[in-house]
This record gives sequence, structure tokens and C-alpha cells, in this order.
Amino acid sequence: MSKATPSLLVQGYEVVIGFETHTQLSTQSKIFSRASTAFGAEPNTQACAVDLALPGTLPVMNKGAVERAIQLGLALGSHIAPRSVFARKNYFYPDLPKGYQISQFEIPVVQGGSVEFFLGDEKKSVRLVRAHLEEDAGKSLHEDFIGQTGIDLNRAGTPLLEIVTEPDMRSSAEAVAYAKELHKIVTWIGICDGNMQEGSFRCDANVSVRKPGGPLGTRREIKNLNSFKFMQQAIDYEVRWQIEQIEDGLEIQQATVLFNPDTGETRAMRTKEDAADYRYFPDPDLPPLVVAPEWVERVRSEMAELPRVMAARFAADYGLSEYDASALTQSKEIARYFEAAIDASAPPKLAANWIMGELARRLNTQDLGIEHAPLPAEKLTQILARIADNTISNNAAKQVFDALWTDTEAQVDAVIEAKGLKQMNDTGALEAIVDTVIAANAKNVAEFKAGNEKALNALVGQIMKASAGKANPGQVNALLKAKLAAQ
Repeated sequence: MSKATPSLLVQGYEVVIGFETHTQLSTQSKIFSRASTAFGAEPNTQACAVDLALPGTLPVMNKGAVERAIQLGLALGSHIAPRSVFARKNYFYPDLPKGYQISQFEIPVVQGGSVEFFLGDEKKSVRLVRAHLEEDAGKSLHEDFIGQTGIDLNRAGTPLLEIVTEPDMRSSAEAVAYAKELHKIVTWIGICDGNMQEGSFRCDANVSVRKPGGPLGTRREIKNLNSFKFMQQAIDYEVRWQIEQIEDGLEIQQATVLFNPDTGETRAMRTKEDAADYRYFPDPDLPPLVVAPEWVERVRSEMAELPRVMAARFAADYGLSEYDASALTQSKEIARYFEAAIDASAPPKLAANWIMGELARRLNTQDLGIEHAPLPAEKLTQILARIADNTISNNAAKQVFDALWTDTEAQVDAVIEAKGLKQMNDTGALEAIVDTVIAANAKNVAEFKAGNEKALNALVGQIMKASAGKANPGQVNALLKAKLAAQ
């Protein structure tokens, strides 16, 4: 069931989206064999007898994969099933040697939970149905074989955690925001490297449309979305296509589709199977997976502070808004930088604004992670301290920031002196400038007294210009208003 919340309409239709995300777990070996999971090896050099499904081989559960599933459940507030069951999901594909995939069906190891995130400044929540352990299939290679297909079984048996949501999302932007938050969580807790180009984090989007308040429409599943940009493009195209079909009087057929980034279109790959088509039954070679409470508690005790817990701490300890605290916990590196940048001389809110504003803008322009920022946190602290003690204005601070960004050896106070950026602290000199500007701008004075606030800004601008930008804007405003009120 979808949430009964207001949503944006597209051409009079409500968009309904659910996600299935295949997260490759960060174990060194496969889920049921000891073969390596390292990426990039020559084809078929990391596939052992178990992965090849040779007669007489038996699967053995990888304990590390189970622990990573427990970690995810704890991070998302899910129920960790004390007993879960592996099943055989039967279908034939060239890169699936056994003719079935070992997965979990009726009783998954992780049940329920939710992912919370911000879409703009609006807080959203997507409910999870489940997260179940399974093995990956191999890979079919078409490019290097003219008229033939090669099979690489290095991926066969790679441990996956498939994370399934309720159909709670109502736009492509919301779906992408969810996917980014989930990506952040799995990389934060270290259960997945999150490399989308290598297939470590692959999303399938189930998309349908309906008239508001009507029954759920027929969904089409867009497979293997491995970039956030393509994810949004694919969903937007699919929504438009479905609406056009319905408006033309045609029915939507449940199907699995692929997105072509070159054309920006989705195309049907096959009719979508339902659970009954896979003929699930419990795998006789694997006993039920039993997770004792002591195991869960041990995993919990070894986990680092979770992003939502850290965000709550930032809000409580530093007086930040929930939105700011969430933005500063988008990665461990950003959170570390923020905490390193604040001290008694650098107010947390000021640090948050600079990290989310000027610093983020520079990093995005140069496509850098914050861990590679040329400006270390301690130098940002010094800049913020000079703003806080009124040595320099916010605009002057940007000039200092620019200088330190390009010259890593430069020092904050030396740059301030060299560029003459210190604010004017001589009250008498500032009063003289204010008196001069008031006398020379009788029209603006009259307009301000008549209720025109913009006229005050014009006067402030004249004063700042006369002081060569060295006057304290707050002091200018206060002094100017006091003198105008006294006239």
C-alpha cells in the first residue's frame, strides 16, 4: 500500500515508484564459496567449483555477508529475523550455471525499517519491505565476440543484499534522493563500496502511474540503473511514456525494461515475471539461517556512529537545524571536516554555512571530495574566527578563502594584512562617513523615512563604498538607523 500523502501530479497523473537495490557486500570472498570477489580479474579466473555448479559441490554460508545484513538492519531500524530461510529461485539464463539462484523469499533476514532523507528542505521517509541475501549471477559478454556471446562467471556467487521498498516515492527527484541516501548509508557503515560503475550498487525502479486516489497502475521495472543522472532520466521518460499510452487508450503491460542513455529512452526487454514464475522452494543444501540476539548485539556494539545519530547529535550539541545537520552528515569526511573546523572561536552555524556554501561550491566546481580540499579545516577555523571577532567582513573572508585555496602555504592573518582587509573599528571615522553620506543623499533619506526600505540599502552601499569596504555592515546599519531616527 502506498502512503496517502499529497504529491505532485504529472499531466493529471500521480507517479508511484518503488525500488529494488542490489548492494554488493564488501566481503573478500563469495557468499557460498571461498572464491575472491575482487573486481577486474581476467574472465573466469575467480570462479571455483561451487560457482560453476559442478556435481557434488555444496554451498557454505559466508558469515561476513550475514553480519553486513545485520548492520544494514540496525542502521535502518529494521527487524533482524532470528530465523530466515534460503530458497532456490528457478530460471534459466546462460550466466547462471545452476539453473537457479540461491536467494531468500518467504523469510528474509532483514524485515521492515525505513530510509529518511531530505528533498530540498522537506523531510521524506520511504518504508522498506525487506532486505534479503542472495548470490549474483555471472555476466554475458557481447562486445568482444562477433555473432557470439562470452560468459564470465567471476561475478557468479558474489554476495548481494537486495533492498526492497514500498511504492512510497512520488517523483523521480524523490526516487533519486532516496537512492543517494541509501548509497550514503551502505558506504558509511562499510557494507558496500558503492561503486556504481563497477556494479556494486545497482537500482531497479518499479514505475507506474494512476489517477489520484485510484488503484495502483501496472508497473514496469527499469533494470540496472547505475548512475543517479540516468536514474532520473529513465524514470522521467518512463512516466511520460506510460501516460501517453494510457491517454491513447492503450493498456500498460507489466514488463522489465532497460534504459538507453544514448537515446534517453526505455525499451521492453521481457515480460515481467511474478514470484510464481520462479517456482521458489527452500534450498535443501542450506539449513535455516539462525541469528542469535547476542550476535546482533555484538554487531551493534562494533558499529560506528550512524549518520542519523550523528545528525541528531549535531542538532542537539551545536544548535543546527535538522536540515543542516543532515547535510553535514552526507559522508564521514564532511562530518569530520565540520567537527575539526569548529571551536570556541568559530561558531558551529557559521562553519556549517561556509562548508555547505563556499567550500561545497569550490569542491563541486573542481570535482573534488572534501578529503582533497586544498583548504584544511584548521585554516577555515581561523577565517571563521576573524569573521566572528569582527576583524574582517564576510565578503573580505571570501577573498582570504580564495587566497588560501590557491596558496596552501599562505596564512590567514598574513593575507588579511597584505590585502588590507581589516574592518574599520574607528567609530569616530565611521560616524564621519555616515554623516557625509546622509548629507549627500537627501533623496534616499526622504524615501527611507517615507517607508522605502530599499533606500536604506542604497545608503548602506554608499557608506561601504566610502569606507573602501572596510566598515562593519552590522555596525553601519545600526549607526545609520540611529542617526536617521534622530533627525
